[in-house]
Amino acid sequence: MDAKHIAQRTLDLVHRPRRNRRTEWSRRLVRENVVTTDDLIWPIFVIDGENRRAPVASMPGVERYSVDEAARAAAHAASLGIPAVALFPYTDPDLRDAHGSEALNDQNLVCRACRAIRQAAPDLGLITDVALDPYTSHGHDGVMEGETILNDETVAILVDQALNQARAGADVIAPSDMMDGRVGALRAGLDDAGFQHVQIMSYAAKYASAFYGPFRDAVGTNKTLIGDKRTYQMDPANTDEAIHEVELDLAEGADMVMVKPGMPYLDIIRRVKETFGRPTFAYQVSGEYAMIMAAAQNGWIDGDKAMMESLVAFKRAGCDGVLTYFAVRVAEKLKAQG
Repeated sequence: MDAKHIAQRTLDLVHRPRRNRRTEWSRRLVRENVVTTDDLIWPIFVIDGENRRAPVASMPGVERYSVDEAARAAAHAASLGIPAVALFPYTDPDLRDAHGSEALNDQNLVCRACRAIRQAAPDLGLITDVALDPYTSHGHDGVMEGETILNDETVAILVDQALNQARAGADVIAPSDMMDGRVGALRAGLDDAGFQHVQIMSYAAKYASAFYGPFRDAVGTNKTLIGDKRTYQMDPANTDEAIHEVELDLAEGADMVMVKPGMPYLDIIRRVKETFGRPTFAYQVSGEYAMIMAAAQNGWIDGDKAMMESLVAFKRAGCDGVLTYFAVRVAEKLKAQG
């Protein structure tokens, strides 16, 4: 055998990547990304009443909680090591109007839930959504004039909404409205009111996505939404625009940024993390969750494995954490594994 063939044979024998995959302990040693409870933020839907849990039909396993039940559920999440919860209200239709006035009520569902959860789980992070869509009669994130969403008028209301939530005990304000300039306005408003410690997690790259349908069922906006949100949420075809949006939000004072939806936009997450190197999160939205659950219930996929694989994908793309409806289920699974 000539020298060329001997060298090639040696090369073939040396490079056997399967050696590192042969056993579970070896796979664990060389694993590049790991999901832990520290990566999880649990979105919670809140409804009026007492001792109530109402299932969301399009999101199997997800419930809306009355404030007292939300506090108990949040305390359980904290006991599992989940760092934070994100609150979303199902506002009574009778309380919704064209200007989203209920968002400024210091006794609204989110504010009451913040106070109850703070008492039940003092060390749990509280993230509150800043946008008007759960409170408006037309289902949009801002106030309207005809068919136009008014940017600056909306931003002024959002600042008041954020202050209302901060006074109720919110740790993180998370503007999901996609109005121009709202992060800077929120930062200034919070600082001027003495809330310099309150963080801003900006929905910096939020797309006009088909994956939000079950969420809109959960907060009751599917039936109220007039038209669509494409004049303020991003075009799914764009990537450079996402980098521009994130750059603006960071310059205006965002402490953390988010990409929404999650799994269909892993390329955006990767670009954001590589470009800015700042805390980057994804929202594994309701449609993503519902697809996994529906397929699992039909026996088409292994639900637990798909759940964990999807979260690993977020970590692999560069996420520091994920808002996911699977949070409690994942935390319980990780705790059981020791």
